[in-house]
Amino acid sequence: MHKFYRWLIIFYNWEGTKKKGSAYSSFEIAKGQKQLKKNIIRSIRNWALIICGIFSAACGLKSFLLPNRFIDGGATGISLLTAEVTGASVSALLVLVNIPFVLLGYKTIGRIFAIKTIITITGLAVVVAFLKLPEITHDALLVAVFGGFFLGAGIGLSIRGGAVLDGTEILAIFLSKKLNVSIGDIIIIVNAIIFSFAAYFLTIETALYSMITYLAASRTLDFVIEGIEEYIGVTIISVHNEKIKRMIIDVMGRGVTIYKGSEGFGKSGENKERDILYTVITRLELSKLTAEIDKIDSGAFIVMNSVKDTKGGMIKKRPLKH
Repeated sequence: MHKFYRWLIIFYNWEGTKKKGSAYSSFEIAKGQKQLKKNIIRSIRNWALIICGIFSAACGLKSFLLPNRFIDGGATGISLLTAEVTGASVSALLVLVNIPFVLLGYKTIGRIFAIKTIITITGLAVVVAFLKLPEITHDALLVAVFGGFFLGAGIGLSIRGGAVLDGTEILAIFLSKKLNVSIGDIIIIVNAIIFSFAAYFLTIETALYSMITYLAASRTLDFVIEGIEEYIGVTIISVHNEKIKRMIIDVMGRGVTIYKGSEGFGKSGENKERDILYTVITRLELSKLTAEIDKIDSGAFIVMNSVKDTKGGMIKKRPLKH
């Protein structure tokens, strides 16, 4: 192995340790090499997502929103509204308006996140300033829906890559900790203020169409981040737990976790031990799971909860079967 490559592996995995390079075993170096490659691949994927997000958002702005004087919510909406009222450059405002949010992100989330975010936002500003894109349509409804779609897709892709194109969510995270209110409530309040100003400085009709833009962007953002296969955590309590467990593994092809629990005191006064089953499936598989459980025990108690995302396990190892 080349000395520089070996040094790079050691520096990346054990930066700041006092151990000399020659003291690392072949196993440690091989393990460090694997981790380095994995992180390089992850970084390439993340930056590819961010670049796609920048161009998608730029398409939404240049081809739909800007030519028709529509705005969006959040920091992007503030930039667009300010540009309309003052005549200032949208590209410059995209950077200036987001600077306070980036600094807030540096404090609340971390240095790497803040650096990636400022690069991402600056990249969007440069693309908006210099990239020539055609005006697709002037139909107000199409502009609102598809402008929001491309902008929301861009923001979602950048978030998947570890950065943001709109700093409003950083502010919402910060204020939710300080004021003890939900992130969603803060975002709604901020956007209500933005659209109120839009109705005053532009027109009520433009503000209403801009709200459609925001809704389209929000739904697209959720879709890009969470995907079509929304995850559901299912807790099952049944006297036939062994048969249900085998069904989840053999028929559904999913993993299952077993909790030890006990029944509450019923009319008989007995307190029996019971295995509680827990599995995670996609929403598309939910009807099949409940149908299979009903075949085994129609009286089983089932609790279902939404799960934002999963990592590892069997949830993504096998294709869906219907």
